[in-house]
Amino acid sequence: MEWGAPTAPPLILLHGITGHARTWDTLAEALAPQWHVLALDQRGHGDSEAAPDGDYTTGAMADDLGAFADALGYPRFTLLGLSMGGRVAMGFAGAHPDRVERLVIVDIAPEIHPPGMARIRAMIANAPEAIESEEWAVETARAANPRADVGELRHRIKHALKRAPDGTLTWKYARDVREMMRRGGRRDPVELWDRLTRITCPTLLVRGAESDVLSPELAQRVVAALPDGRLVEVAAAGHTVPGDRPAEFVEVVRDFLERPARP
Repeated sequence: MEWGAPTAPPLILLHGITGHARTWDTLAEALAPQWHVLALDQRGHGDSEAAPDGDYTTGAMADDLGAFADALGYPRFTLLGLSMGGRVAMGFAGAHPDRVERLVIVDIAPEIHPPGMARIRAMIANAPEAIESEEWAVETARAANPRADVGELRHRIKHALKRAPDGTLTWKYARDVREMMRRGGRRDPVELWDRLTRITCPTLLVRGAESDVLSPELAQRVVAALPDGRLVEVAAAGHTVPGDRPAEFVEVVRDFLERPARP
């Protein structure tokens, strides 16, 4: 997905696990007057194909991001990632610090707070293959996250579903992603704590004040590891900050992107 003038500064957005590019519509439309905003369906998500080798590691996805930016002719760009996308953003920015102008990491650290990890694994592992209806999916998601903005949630679910060949409604994200989580998740060889120390650009960490994925202690460790990092907490938001408090999230990101760089 793409918003704004191609001549504007590029901003690439990366969604979380089970997500897709359309989760960024509200943020992208708000920033489009000043930015060329590009939202990527990462491998195995949205309308992108599943990984042929089943590789959903941070390193593989970071390589995808680099290839995406290269194809568009962007040697340097601003980067924002949520959850899984935040890990990819950390991995890429730490490996290629000269390519990232500014970085926004949303509610994730190199480590995941155990209660949040358990919840996400269970949610994905127990997701049914066949969905009764779009409305059923919305109500199920609302029950799992009562903080969610209803309009954002409906929009996310609408673009997260597809018709299978047999006509049943199912999730767009790849089945092998679900199978990976049912087996206990992925083993990721990238050492993200080390990558954080190599990031040279101004970096904003956004935490949902009620998040079970990014604990306050982990958030402080991330900011301490970053050469130029700052932390903002969004009240009444859980892990999915853009979906829980969309207007507040837009303002936090806009303020950071428009703020002059530190000397």
